[in-house]
Amino acid sequence: MQFSESWLRQYVNPSLDSNALGHAMTMAGLEVEEQHSVAPPFTKIVVAQILSAEQHPDADRLRVCKVDAGTGQELQIVCGAPNARAGIKIPCAMVGAELPPAEAGGKPFMIKVGKLRGVESQGMLCSGRELGLGDDHEGILELPADAPVGEDIRQYLNLDDQIFVIKLTPNKADCLSLMGMAREVAAITGAALCTPKWTPPPVSIEDKRKVTVESKELCGRFAGRVICGVNPQAKTPEWIVQRLMRAGQRSISALVDLSNYVMLEMGQPTHVFDIDKLQGDITIRWAKAGETLELLNGQTVTLQGPDSAGKLQDAGVVADQSGPVALAGIMGGNHCAVSDETKNIYVEAAYWLPSAIQGRARRFNFSTDAAHRFERGVDPQNTVNCLEYLSALIIEVCGGQAGPVDDQVLNTPERKPVKMRLARAEKIIGIPLTLEVVADVFKRLGFEFKQEGDAFVVTPPSYRFDIEIEEDLIEEVARMYGFENIPDVPPISSLKMSAKAEAKRGVHLLRQRLALQGYQEAVNFGFTDLESEQRLASATENDLIAVLNPIASQYGVMRSNLWGGLLGNLKSNLNRGAGRVRLFETGRVFKRDASVQEEAGKVAGFHQPQQVGGLAYGSFVPEQWASADRAVDFFDVKGDLERVLDPLHFTTEAAVHPALHPGRSAQIQLVTLAGKKNIGWIGELHPGLQQAYELPQAPVLFEMDLEAIRNLGIPQPEELSKFPAVQRDLAVVVKQAVSAQTLLDAMNAKKQNFVKAIELFDEFKPKSGSSSMADDEKSLAFRVTLLNPQETLQDAQIEVVMTALLSSLEKNCAARLR
Repeated sequence: MQFSESWLRQYVNPSLDSNALGHAMTMAGLEVEEQHSVAPPFTKIVVAQILSAEQHPDADRLRVCKVDAGTGQELQIVCGAPNARAGIKIPCAMVGAELPPAEAGGKPFMIKVGKLRGVESQGMLCSGRELGLGDDHEGILELPADAPVGEDIRQYLNLDDQIFVIKLTPNKADCLSLMGMAREVAAITGAALCTPKWTPPPVSIEDKRKVTVESKELCGRFAGRVICGVNPQAKTPEWIVQRLMRAGQRSISALVDLSNYVMLEMGQPTHVFDIDKLQGDITIRWAKAGETLELLNGQTVTLQGPDSAGKLQDAGVVADQSGPVALAGIMGGNHCAVSDETKNIYVEAAYWLPSAIQGRARRFNFSTDAAHRFERGVDPQNTVNCLEYLSALIIEVCGGQAGPVDDQVLNTPERKPVKMRLARAEKIIGIPLTLEVVADVFKRLGFEFKQEGDAFVVTPPSYRFDIEIEEDLIEEVARMYGFENIPDVPPISSLKMSAKAEAKRGVHLLRQRLALQGYQEAVNFGFTDLESEQRLASATENDLIAVLNPIASQYGVMRSNLWGGLLGNLKSNLNRGAGRVRLFETGRVFKRDASVQEEAGKVAGFHQPQQVGGLAYGSFVPEQWASADRAVDFFDVKGDLERVLDPLHFTTEAAVHPALHPGRSAQIQLVTLAGKKNIGWIGELHPGLQQAYELPQAPVLFEMDLEAIRNLGIPQPEELSKFPAVQRDLAVVVKQAVSAQTLLDAMNAKKQNFVKAIELFDEFKPKSGSSSMADDEKSLAFRVTLLNPQETLQDAQIEVVMTALLSSLEKNCAARLR
């Protein structure tokens, strides 16, 4: 919100200077983002009148002017402006004047006596650009005929007036007008509030235009009237043009300027139609599919109707019998715009429901002041009042005769009372309050309230859409009390260092261990793009968790794994010349929870587990002379994970994942006393995805449940044995399709006494016809470590154990002793 200080002080004039006023507004939550004078600093520039303008003897584009600057003698000034002529009044920079620098950071320009093509010049006639009043430099700035000669131009044009630019939060829609700001300043400072005064125009004609509102969900109130016989070429009063300019609005024409002025001053957007261009009655409705409308900005938009489910897709429109003539609450159409030939107009002011305006303008890639206000909320009780105000201004400036006001009140919001407890306000704000202090705040804000013991029941005014719950009232009390008056008291509490959980591994230790294995940490958004999610998870549309209002198309769904972001990081590194990449990430993934969906029946729940994932790409070690170069593989990454997760023990079991190579992928299974638990995946990227990501080599990926690998359990101490351990080797022949882990599981399942460890130390696959084994067989050799902590093991005890292990393999794995 931008406005001039003089405009504000017309309605509320506190005894504060400009800087103090800006500070007071900021401390009440109305942040002054920018404050500056209307014009940059300059000196010795006065109102002057050109007495004569003669052609320069040696230059076609220069004129020699005789100027009266109020000094008692004529000045001779050479000027190149095409509009320099006798009789006009203009700004004149006297000798010794300092003009603003032409560029930011430059030095001021000093006016001296000089000669132009041999003719002496005793000053300078200034354009608006040279005074910092705009970009117009085609000619000198012409002043009104009644401008007093000799008066300082800063004083005459009020160029020391301050411009305030207020950065409003979205809830402060009531401050998107001068009257809204004046109400706030009056409440903050206690100064008296003066409202604009005008006389409603008399109804002198009976002309009306029938308006039908088809949807109460679109328009809650609509008021309009016919005004005949206007003069659209009338000149906008200079004081209105100046206020508009200082509010960031350019002057267009009298009818448009007056409509903009009422919007800025009262906060109610209005629109003026050329009624002779309207065909038949007016209808307020939702757009129909395929309708087009050329807007005032020259853009032609194609409107959409309801979708197959009947849900509204697009904006509301103001339409006549031929089709839309305006986008409701956003922008008027070019077809019925007022012009210099306009004679009769239809003026409307409406209350459009915020839900019917929100987001509509952005769909057409533009924004308007009207949409900005309507989507936040405009006072529905002020509609007719603003229509009367605009009508009075139009008739005063452009003439004409006004018809009766047609006001339809259909669906205005009910302002429900809100209760605020004094104790609750004291607790949240953190200061002692009294009933008198709170009552004074509500009175200054213009709130209707009643006291019920130590509580206030407040009925918000119609223009305050942000007062709905108790905390909203508490915020108002804090604002009016003054944020800077709330003491800065830091919280006091005793600090206690908590002991580390012995049964849990910290996530920082996992990060450190992964870093020690050469992996670098990446941090990605929890959002990802639809294509990556479908590629890596083979997710259906029902499985995807779509973001309702994504910040960009590539962040349209929530990730269900960490690989999408890591592959994007890999691709980025490869594009920048990296050849060997190791990355990991810890973070949450997002999945639908089927159990919650079944229990709730309608609404699906979501599971948000924390995962740790990573990838390895390139050579298995950095290039060096002592090691042969080869690509990183499944077993390299598995070894990295074994070192990272130590002392946890895990195994891998071949399995198929849609994002991994079907023959080089496995599930990671954590081995615990309760059995095996699937905690993640490891494997090479699927060849199809390798091609989709345009990777020269397939990276090895892994992902695990973070909570599972953090649970270490309490360490169990064991007494060191006084007796030696015994090792025995067991070599068996099995089919090549049987994995070594299957044999290990079969032997461990027997829970034999004295067995401390079983390890695979050899695998042998024969060449065709070169061994007693069949071509589809292989030999696996295991080393069994046995220990009896009570006594030395005897051969008979050892033999019983080894026989039991072999029997288990023969029975469960179809193995035979080699």
